Amino acid sequence: MTRPRIGVLALQGDVREHSRVLTDMGADVLSVRRPGDLAAVSALVLPGGESSVIDKLSRAFGMREPLRAAIAGGMPVLGTCAGLILLADRLEDGIVGQQTFGGLDVTVRRNAFGSQTESFETDLEVPAVGDPRVKATFIRAPIVSEVGPSAEVIARLADGGVVGVRQGGVMGLSFHPELDGERRFHELLLEAARDA
Repeated sequence: MTRPRIGVLALQGDVREHSRVLTDMGADVLSVRRPGDLAAVSALVLPGGESSVIDKLSRAFGMREPLRAAIAGGMPVLGTCAGLILLADRLEDGIVGQQTFGGLDVTVRRNAFGSQTESFETDLEVPAVGDPRVKATFIRAPIVSEVGPSAEVIARLADGGVVGVRQGGVMGLSFHPELDGERRFHELLLEAARDA
């Protein structure tokens, strides 16, 4: 069976961590920086980092419109932390001029849990990936403040806060599974890539 070729958007953020997880899982991983790179992959990871910087760099590198088109066209995508922000159709508190790629019928609020020093870890029940519970690390994380009818909630905090959503082959997480050895979300991405 052919190894799926998965792209990791490599403009800024924790590109290496996602690439390592995917490579360990048997994927052929490509760092995506240009439209030609995007055309060569069957699925994409939007990593954590600084969403406003990734947004600006995507425009500077001519990637914004190709990314929007690929996502709208059904490319499977996993976005973590900043990646979730970039996948949101609506952004509550972006910096002036900040844009997203869209793909998830949600509204997201950036830095919802405060500064870097207020980062935290918790265990989440995520039926979409089964048992055991997911160890989740939140670093200057966003939260989903509104979920539209097209999106499905897949992870919540104990207080009910939405921290994981999916819509078709597009999945967004507030947390960083790639930092905790949690592979099940990447496995869902690989499955979606194979199905596509």
